[in-house]
Amino acid sequence: MPIVAQSTETTDWVSRYADEVIEESERRAPSKSTSPGTAPVVVVASGLSPSGPIHLGNLREVMTPHLVADEIRRRGHVVRHLISWDDYDRYRKVPAGVPGVDESWAQHIGKPLTSVPAPKGSEHPNWAEHFKAAMITSLAELGVEYDGISQTEQYTSGVYRDQVLFAMKHRGDIDAILEQYRTKKAPAKQKQQKPLDEAEIEAAEGSGAAAEDDGSSDAGYFPYKPYCGRCEKDLTTVTAYDDDSTELTYTCSACGFSETVRLNEFNRGKLVWKVDWPMRWAYEGVVFEPSGVDHSSPGSSFQVGGQIVGLFGGKQPIGPMYAFVGISGMAKMSSSKGGVPTPADALQIMEPQLLRWLYARRRPNQSFKIAFDQEIQRLYDEWDKLEGKVADGSALPADAAAHSRAVGTAAGELPRTPRPMPYRTLASVADITAGAEDQTLRILSELDPGNPLGSLDEVRPRLDRAETWTNTQVPAEERTVVREEPDTELLKSLDDQGRESLRLLLDGLDANWSLDGLTNLVYGVPKVQAGFPADATAKELPPEIKVAQRTFFARLYHLLVSRDTGPRLPTLLLAVGQDRVRKLLGE
Repeated sequence: MPIVAQSTETTDWVSRYADEVIEESERRAPSKSTSPGTAPVVVVASGLSPSGPIHLGNLREVMTPHLVADEIRRRGHVVRHLISWDDYDRYRKVPAGVPGVDESWAQHIGKPLTSVPAPKGSEHPNWAEHFKAAMITSLAELGVEYDGISQTEQYTSGVYRDQVLFAMKHRGDIDAILEQYRTKKAPAKQKQQKPLDEAEIEAAEGSGAAAEDDGSSDAGYFPYKPYCGRCEKDLTTVTAYDDDSTELTYTCSACGFSETVRLNEFNRGKLVWKVDWPMRWAYEGVVFEPSGVDHSSPGSSFQVGGQIVGLFGGKQPIGPMYAFVGISGMAKMSSSKGGVPTPADALQIMEPQLLRWLYARRRPNQSFKIAFDQEIQRLYDEWDKLEGKVADGSALPADAAAHSRAVGTAAGELPRTPRPMPYRTLASVADITAGAEDQTLRILSELDPGNPLGSLDEVRPRLDRAETWTNTQVPAEERTVVREEPDTELLKSLDDQGRESLRLLLDGLDANWSLDGLTNLVYGVPKVQAGFPADATAKELPPEIKVAQRTFFARLYHLLVSRDTGPRLPTLLLAVGQDRVRKLLGE
C-alpha cells in the first residue's frame, strides 16, 4: 500500500526541492516527454562511473535525486530517475585493494571501462559490469527505483550520433565558451577546516571526469575523442575534421595508429566530459541533478555545462552541490583496505532504513559520517528513539518526514525487523554467544520474560546485521570471552564490603532475572550498601555513589570476563546464565 504523502508543513529539504522541480518541470512543458493533454514526465538524473568500487560517497549522487523523485511520486506525478552508468569513461588507474586485481591491469589504462577485464574470479564480462553489479543489488535493497542507461550502449549503438555531429559542427561556439574559463585564474583555495579523511578524499576525487581535458589540442578544438582502432585507448588526437563529409582523422600516441573515419557512421568514441554532460541534460530533458564539489567549483563542468547546454536546445537542471560523506571506524574494515566502504559493506551491518535515514535527514550541502565503529550503536539508539516519537506523534515535522522517507517509498514500506530490539543488545549477545542460535534465543527470550521471543526470525534482519558488525568490526582483542573458572585469587582478595556486594547481587538474581530487573539490581547494590533505597534516583544520591558503582561494575567484569569493561552488565549476566554467574562469583 503506498505511503501517504507528507504534509507541506514538513518543510524538509526534500519537500522544498520537490516543489522547485515540479514548478520547473511545468514551466518547461510542453516538451518531448509530454503528450497532448498529459502532465510532463519529471526527469531527475544521477551519474555513476564504475571505475572501481562504487562507495558511500557516490551513493549520495543517487540518494539525493531518489528522495526528491520519490516525494514527487508521492504527490501523484510521473517521475523518471535516470542513472547514467558512465561505463564508457576511460580506465584511469588501478584502484588499490581490489581482490583479484594486480598491477598488470595498468596495461588497460585509457580503454573504455567496458573493455577492461573484470577482476580475476569475477562472473561478470568486464570491469564495468563487475562493479555495477554490487551497486545494482544495493540499490534494490534500498528501494531505489530508476532507469539505468549504459553510456557504452548509447555511444556504440549511435544513439548520440546527431548530438556528436552537432557538437563537432558547433565546436567553435563550444570552444568560445570554454575559452572564457581557460583564461581565468584558478580561484584561491579555501582554508581547510580540518584534514579530509580517506573517504572524503575519495569523494573529492570523484570519477575523475571533472579533471578531463576539454578537447583542446595543437590541431585545434575538437569536442570528440575517439578510442583507438588498434589499442582501444583514448590517447588519441583529432588532427582533421571535415564538416561536410564528416571525415575525421586521428592519431594515437599510445601505439602510433592513425586512421580516417566518417563520423556519421563511426561509433567508437565519445564527447569530452564538459560537452557530454550538458548534451545529456538536453537529450534527456533533465530537470534535477545534483553534483559533487569536484563538479561545482568555478569553471568546472557543472558551471560550464550551464552555458553549453543551450547550444543543444536544453536547460541546465536544478543542481544542488552535495557535500562529503565520511566514514567513522573505516580502518577496521578489511574488505575495503586501500579504498572506502561501499553501500554493500554498509548494508551488511545496518538495515536499509537506517542507511536511507542518514542521507534523508541531512541537506545535500551538509556533510555527515556513516559509522562502522561503536558509533553505530548510538545511531541505532537515536533511530529507535525517533521511531518511538513518530509512533506517539511527538516527532518534529521534519524529523517525521525524514523517518517516512527512510522506512519506505511511494511504492510502500521496505521490509523491516518485526521486533526491533536494541542494536547494542543484539551486538552484545552476538559477541558473547559467537553466533550460537540456541543460546542467542535463550538470552533474548529472557530479556522480557513477560513477552518472550518465540523465534529469532522476529529480530531479523537486525540481529544478522548486528552479528556481522560484531564479527567484522570489533577487533579480536575487544571480543568478550567469559571465564571458564572462577578467579579465586581475586575472590580471596576482596574485603568485607566487596564480598557483601557480591552477596547482595547473588541474592537478588532469582527475583530480578530480566533485562530491567538486572539493570535495577546491578545499579542498586552500591546504593543499598551505602544505606540508600535501591530505587533512589541520582538527585537523591551523593556523588560518591557513582564512584562506588563504577568500582562494583569493574569488579564484576574482572570476575566474569577478566577485563575492566565489556557489554552492558545486565545483558552480560543474562548471556552468561544464572548458574554460571553464581559459579564465577564464588557461590
